[in-house]
Amino acid sequence: MFQDIQDTLVRAEAPWVETAPGSRVKVLWIGRETGTWASLHHWQKGYAAPPHKHLAGAHVYIVSGKLQVRTGVLNAGDYVYEPSGVLHDATTALEDTIFLFICHGAVLFFDENGFTRYTNWEVMEKLRAPEAPPQAQAAE
Repeated sequence: MFQDIQDTLVRAEAPWVETAPGSRVKVLWIGRETGTWASLHHWQKGYAAPPHKHLAGAHVYIVSGKLQVRTGVLNAGDYVYEPSGVLHDATTALEDTIFLFICHGAVLFFDENGFTRYTNWEVMEKLRAPEAPPQAQAAE
């Protein structure tokens, strides 16, 4: 039975992947058939995710810390569901924060000039992929 779940098992000691200065992620699960993913995020105090739009619903649970989301603050133990179509300004870590994020589709990011990038299950899968082992070198 244990071998059947190896693809979804993420150990506590799994490394965090830096996605930007002040932002790290552990990808926990990817549902290729639905486009859903689950990830654990660690944002340092002051990190701000740029303005973005959710193209599908997303669940957020604050494990520790505080996030400024639109006009409110999410504290450790808080949960919020953001429905498809939600568009909001930057989300900022008011202190070092860890949160669980379960998203059912793409998220589009913007700056003052318009669309800049997106994230979806495929982007998250690339973050989860283990590094390629070093290539063996031929002896001379």
